[in-house]
Amino acid sequence: MVLEGKIAVITGAGPGLGRTLARLMADEGAKVAVAARTPATLEAIAAETGALAVPTDVTDPEAVQALAATVHERFGRIDVLVNAAFPGTYRKNVLDMDAAYLSKWREVVDIAAYGTLLACRYLAPYMVAQGSGSIVNITSMSSRSGYAGRSDYAAGKAAVHLLSHCLADELGPHGVRVNCVAPGWIASAVLDDWMAARAAAEGTTFEEIHARDTAAMALRRIATEEDIARAVLHFASDASATTTGAVLDVNGGQHFA
Repeated sequence: MVLEGKIAVITGAGPGLGRTLARLMADEGAKVAVAARTPATLEAIAAETGALAVPTDVTDPEAVQALAATVHERFGRIDVLVNAAFPGTYRKNVLDMDAAYLSKWREVVDIAAYGTLLACRYLAPYMVAQGSGSIVNITSMSSRSGYAGRSDYAAGKAAVHLLSHCLADELGPHGVRVNCVAPGWIASAVLDDWMAARAAAEGTTFEEIHARDTAAMALRRIATEEDIARAVLHFASDASATTTGAVLDVNGGQHFA
């Protein structure tokens, strides 16, 4: 078990990727703490994986500081931090942004970039004190390829890429590594619904849209949550002991950086 004896914290732990990460890390021997804004979701993950559930708003400095203290008090150390908060996107063209939307745009960037910074700020000192640790930030293919209507999500995730490079340089001398995993599309009901909507708009079938989309990927398949989680596991484990400041793209060859 590649995480035997390690303590892992997952922020933004939702019912999708966050749940899969918690299960996989627990299966690989880690003791896991999950943090997000929705207590019910966290309790469900905790019941399934044995994780410690800590309701947390990642954009609230006091809440994140309390998360760090709670985990360290319970387990005595922190070895892995995975920042997986998914801010979503509200899909608006810049010419259509009103005052209400601009506030939402800022909220998305705050969750992605500021939330990641806060988690690193308050959990990394425990890693520095013990002389080792791994931080894995979940970014996105969208941080490297801009699309109309997704400037909020793209800007937030792109900020995390460069933030990670800065933190890798700052924390490296203390034995702490910082890397990114950048998913493309992830197989899910949400993705299927989007493909179905496109099919309806074009007067074609879901199967045709799916075939067309996957044909544009070198591996001809869409990544699963498990695929993404295993990439995170690589950076979390000692298998990547001399890797820091890296971005691992997991998109089936949909986009080459």
